[in-house]
Amino acid sequence: MAATGVEGARLWPAPDHTRLVLDTAGKVDHNVFSLSGPARLVIDMKNVDLKTDFSGLDLSGSPIKRIRSARRNGNDLRVVLDLRDDIKPRSFQLEPNQQYGHRLVVDLIDEGGLKTQKPVKPTVAQNPNGKRDIVVVIDAGHGGEDPGAIGPRGTREKDVVLSMAKTLQSLINQKPGFTAKLTRTGDYYIDLRSRTLLARKHNADLFVSVHADAFRTPQPSGASVFALSERGATSESARWLAQSENRSDLIGGAGGVSLNGRDEMLAGVLLDLSMTASINSSLGVGSSILGKLGNVTKLHKRGVEQAAFVVLKSPDIPSLLVEAGFISNPQEERNLASSAYQRKLANAVFDGIYDYFAKTPPPGTLLAHQKANGKIDGNVSQYRIRRGDTLSTLARENQTSVSELMRFNGLNNDRVMVGQTIRIPAS
Repeated sequence: MAATGVEGARLWPAPDHTRLVLDTAGKVDHNVFSLSGPARLVIDMKNVDLKTDFSGLDLSGSPIKRIRSARRNGNDLRVVLDLRDDIKPRSFQLEPNQQYGHRLVVDLIDEGGLKTQKPVKPTVAQNPNGKRDIVVVIDAGHGGEDPGAIGPRGTREKDVVLSMAKTLQSLINQKPGFTAKLTRTGDYYIDLRSRTLLARKHNADLFVSVHADAFRTPQPSGASVFALSERGATSESARWLAQSENRSDLIGGAGGVSLNGRDEMLAGVLLDLSMTASINSSLGVGSSILGKLGNVTKLHKRGVEQAAFVVLKSPDIPSLLVEAGFISNPQEERNLASSAYQRKLANAVFDGIYDYFAKTPPPGTLLAHQKANGKIDGNVSQYRIRRGDTLSTLARENQTSVSELMRFNGLNNDRVMVGQTIRIPAS
């Protein structure tokens, strides 16, 4: 009898690869190889039995035309993927997590698709002054086979943060002078280094990674903001300097630093200066965001924390990780699953970003032009809704319109709640 079984299968199509995940009862001895003419991928597993049906998988959007399987050598299992094109395979095994047991992961990497994809161009604002937008890249943590933390009621971090990232993107894109891009737009996984690489490709002025924290007990609660630690900066500097192929890459972000052709000492000094400037900017914008979050939710810590998270390690792009709350806390899990609460947090994060850049706009941006000409709407006021308030009365009192207040606050309708904080533009 076979010692273990393939008990389920999932497919996660992403822009540059498709991930096939096989649920297994335990670790499996396996071998993966490609065949061409026609293109196929073969997965051989020793001492394994098939206990699922591949016919239920939706193959649309993937390079797979059909999945076949057969017994081999008595106790072994062979799975064959008939492919539309040649791919580069990669396989590894994952230990059990909160949602799944043992898994064999097979990535089908579309190298041809990667080569034909158009390079990302930096976004330039189409406004009368020809000034560029401030570019914010928003990263929804986890995704695909990685659900992130899971709350007591089963709410998954990957779903909450993607929804919140899309809301934040919408708010940012509504603001003249700003453009927001997402690292992932659907339920698939991107490795951590690729997330920062996407920020560099977009020439980001700011990178914000959105997460929802978890702890082994349900008590901890509150939002947090993290920037890169000095220890994380030191290890990253060493990594960049050690890998010569990185040097010509370091050209994205607000700093626009290049180490190409520099001698060892000068490259080290330039990188340290860039890292220090990025961390200082991260702490500045992080403090601004934390101040706004404190108006709408409890804070876990009063100041910006620092840690060596991989997604914060861009030497030339100010980078932050926002923990929206503790999904392991039952009350916060309920809050985080609510689109109204997500919008409230997203509004606070955007307010913090806007206030920071309104004070220190990057050169060449529309905000810098507005500030130089005294036109920046830094006179945005915050108003907490009281009993009896309506948007129409607030619009009348502040010489603006209901539709403008809705647009300015990212509201879908004109209903407001007592205690809610809204932003009122200068008249």
